[in-house]
Amino acid sequence: IANARLARACPINPRQRGFISASGSSENLKLLQLLVKSAKSEHHHMGVVFVDIAKAFDTVNHQHIIAGLIQRGVDSHIVHLVSEMYRNIRTYII
Repeated sequence: IANARLARACPINPRQRGFISASGSSENLKLLQLLVKSAKSEHHHMGVVFVDIAKAFDTVNHQHIIAGLIQRGVDSHIVHLVSEMYRNIRTYII
């Protein structure tokens, strides 16, 4: 239920491949291969940029996430659930 409500308020880009129930990155790799092949055959220049946002979620202030959910009109119960996930969180390495 929470996932469905969040997805409506915060839609994911169709090219997103992480953290969703879909095939891995193979579709994106095949698309890239097709683009490179096309650029080569038509003798066009092509630039490719890979953006690695590893640990990006860790760098976002949790209050900004909550504020963003509220701004997008997410149900207050869902906002509360997400807020509770961040309350007093700790990581232990044993």
